[in-house]
Amino acid sequence: MSDLRLRLPEPKAAEYLEAPPPFGRLLVNAGIIKQDDLVHALNLQQHVDAPLGEILAAEGLARRSDILAALSRQHQMQLADLAADPPDPRIKAYLPTALCLKYQVVPWMMMGDVLLVATNTPGAFADFQACLGVGGRKVLPVLAQAADIRHAISTLYGDELAERAATRVPAAHSCRTWTATSPLRRVWASLIAGAAIGLTIAAPRMVLTGLLLLALLTLVMTTTLKVLAFGAQMHARFFDRTPPAPEAAAPFRLPRVSVLVPLLNEEEIAGKLIERLSRLTYPKSLLDVVLVLEAQDTVTRKTIARTQMPPWMSVIEVPQASDLTTKPRALNYALDFCRGSVIGVWDAEDCPEPDQIERIVTRFNAAPDNVACLQGRLDYYNPRANWLARCFAIEYATWWRMMLPGVARLGLVVPLGGTTLFFRRPILEKLCGWDAHNVTEDADLGLRLAREGYVTELVETTTFEEANARAWPWIKQRSRWLKGYLITWVVHMRAPGKLMKELGFWRFMGVQALFLATFVQFALAPLLWSFWITLLGVTHPVTSVLGSDLMWHIAVVFLVAEVINLTVSLAAVSGRAHRHLLPFVFTMPFYFTMAAVSSYKALKEMVAQPFYWDKTQHGISLGDEPARAAAPDADAAHHADLQPIRLPLAQLWDSTRCLVAGGGRWSGFIPPDQDAVLPTVVPALPEDLVVPPQEPRA
Repeated sequence: MSDLRLRLPEPKAAEYLEAPPPFGRLLVNAGIIKQDDLVHALNLQQHVDAPLGEILAAEGLARRSDILAALSRQHQMQLADLAADPPDPRIKAYLPTALCLKYQVVPWMMMGDVLLVATNTPGAFADFQACLGVGGRKVLPVLAQAADIRHAISTLYGDELAERAATRVPAAHSCRTWTATSPLRRVWASLIAGAAIGLTIAAPRMVLTGLLLLALLTLVMTTTLKVLAFGAQMHARFFDRTPPAPEAAAPFRLPRVSVLVPLLNEEEIAGKLIERLSRLTYPKSLLDVVLVLEAQDTVTRKTIARTQMPPWMSVIEVPQASDLTTKPRALNYALDFCRGSVIGVWDAEDCPEPDQIERIVTRFNAAPDNVACLQGRLDYYNPRANWLARCFAIEYATWWRMMLPGVARLGLVVPLGGTTLFFRRPILEKLCGWDAHNVTEDADLGLRLAREGYVTELVETTTFEEANARAWPWIKQRSRWLKGYLITWVVHMRAPGKLMKELGFWRFMGVQALFLATFVQFALAPLLWSFWITLLGVTHPVTSVLGSDLMWHIAVVFLVAEVINLTVSLAAVSGRAHRHLLPFVFTMPFYFTMAAVSSYKALKEMVAQPFYWDKTQHGISLGDEPARAAAPDADAAHHADLQPIRLPLAQLWDSTRCLVAGGGRWSGFIPPDQDAVLPTVVPALPEDLVVPPQEPRA
């Protein structure tokens, strides 16, 4: 242990008496690992872009403290325990925040005129020194654990980073310019409401007729979009029979992937979350899962403290900043601490397919540079909980298996979902991350990506979520979604001419249908439902204004739209995994009555609480998680009867990559401390996939 109180008048870097041995040999000579462990890790390093120490720690072959001690001996650097002796808060003035984040270093203490800087990557310290310039401050490196460095950065610079997280997106593309409790907005809302009430009293039939025509217009818009998207998806399903050419199988070193998992008041979900993510087959040395907590969230902190976390998972606490507590603010804050070149987002209750990361990095490797985001498909693992969960699962299947793929095939703007998103980090940072004040930050980011000319693709991989199976929580969740869609529309329609120029006419009209018409449809749905009274022989109140012939035509449009809705939903749940939902499709009109209530709650909050995040409570249906969520491959049962073969982890990844590149699937997972068992159907490794050996990195 270092003597933290020792002060030297002129500290200098230690000089090598002789050339240090390679890092792996140093670990073997010290008895920290065995020779076979070193060979295994070096073989794996040929295929993954990770230091040798990271691989050994992720594989459970060495403790991080032993690895750090070996690095200290190799580089002749002093160890620093930042947890026992944290930096003085006043020392943050010696280094800028951006430099600390870029090189993951933190100022520790002063010795004379020399600043001791804690790092976990000795090889990158020379680049950090170069940024200080020739006449810059004298610095010397000390070694510390990466988690302690991140915690120290957050402690020293947290207030500045929290403020930056809240204002990261330029004001022109953000809703933060709205005052959360603006008296002026309430005055305008009151005036509009008063005028509407006055007009309704003065000319009720004319007002009702105008609203009905508006509802009809938005119904035509949303139905047309649904027909086009459904047609595009069905055409691809039945007529594009030519299998896609295998993606380029040229060798590439696997990138590090950081996945952000924002948590808030999660008392039940943390242990289950770790269990689910442990099934991922991506090399753990390249997996950087970051649990993002609010600093004042004692509930989740206590839950995580009771949970044994794997070495590839870390925790970032977001300092409080004003009264804003939103998911996008937490994501912005944690983004600066991520180590991956690919940034993903999962929700607390998510259960991704085991090979999801492999599919993402393989597609990113083959995709054009303008493909900025890959969106996975979402499904529910508790659709049998009750009637509400079944209807929610039908709605999700319709959206994720029919509508959204069709929208993407039509080349329209893809409104992103809140989870199973993966971004190229440079592009995400170029767009300044998420709007911290928008409660549907995902849809807003999808629109901003499209405006900048980037493409979002859908990937054939599924994440299973927990369906909201209680009425009032469902209404609260849906009101947040509708409020966010309306806010996003208002923000981007500040300059409609510019928006149309950037997107083009048809994509511009798609935005109107997806964002504005969706909200209006739910809000005015009761007017459309009123047509059902005509089937009982009751004359509709607006018949005297529009005439009976036009009213019958409108009624036919309404009925045709309902038939289209049911047809698309029936097609969406016709697959083997969802066939049990088919009878419940015909109850969907009753299900959507709750969405009308949600729209009124959303409208009220948009005026009074535009930034309020009505959080959904997770962990209600944990016991309903089916086995298919853990192993979703339909052929898994068939493979179970085959004689397994055992592969080393490095060779296993090559075989897995062949399957992914060729469109195959494998639903097993690699325990972090074991070799993996694969069925005998794994193909032989092609020679062109062999990656030339490279020099090991410490």
